[in-house]
Amino acid sequence: MRIVKYPHPMLEYQSKPLMKIDQKIRDVVAEMFDLMYETSGVGLAANQVDLPYQIVVINPTGDREQKEQEHVLINPTILKLKGKSVEDEEGCLSFPGLRMIVPRAVEVKFQAVDLSGNVKTFFWKDFMARIVQHETDHLFGTCFYQRAIASLTNDYEGVLAGMKEQFEEDQKKGLEPTQEQFKEYVAKLESERC
Repeated sequence: MRIVKYPHPMLEYQSKPLMKIDQKIRDVVAEMFDLMYETSGVGLAANQVDLPYQIVVINPTGDREQKEQEHVLINPTILKLKGKSVEDEEGCLSFPGLRMIVPRAVEVKFQAVDLSGNVKTFFWKDFMARIVQHETDHLFGTCFYQRAIASLTNDYEGVLAGMKEQFEEDQKKGLEPTQEQFKEYVAKLESERC
C-alpha cells in the first residue's frame, strides 16, 4: 500500500459506498492506519491509497499509541455543517509540501458505518470537524487545494505542475496507470465490494 500523489486519477474519483465489510477490509484499515502514522498524518481516505472505497481512518493526535483516538468511518455522510466558516491551514499526504488556507465549518454532524457494520451518528467540532470534512472530500473527488482561498507555499501552481510532470514521467515508465488501466482496476475492485 502506498499514498498516491497528485494528479493520480483516484484523487478525482467519486467512490461508491462499500457494501461488504470482511477481513480483507479490516486488513486494509489496519494498513491505512500504519501508513498514516508512518507519514505523520492525522487522517487518510481510501482514495489516497488507490482504493475506490468510502473508507476514512482518523486519529487527531497522529500518535499510534493513542488507539482510543482512532476512528474508522465507512460510507461517511455529512448531514449538517454548522457555524461560520473558519479559515485555517491544511496540508495533505497526497500533496507533500503544499500548505494552504482552507475555510471549513466549525461543527459537523455526520453518519458512518463502523467495522462491525453499525451505523453511528457523530457530532464533531473544530479540528475533528476539519479532518472529517477534508477526508470526506477525498471520497468524492475533491482535493483541499480546490477549496483553498490562499496558499502558504510559494509558487503552489509550480509545485502542482512539477507533481503533474513527475506523474506523467512515471506513467511513461509504467509506474503509474494509464486512464484505461485505471478504469479496469476500479471496475474490478468495485465489482468485489461495492
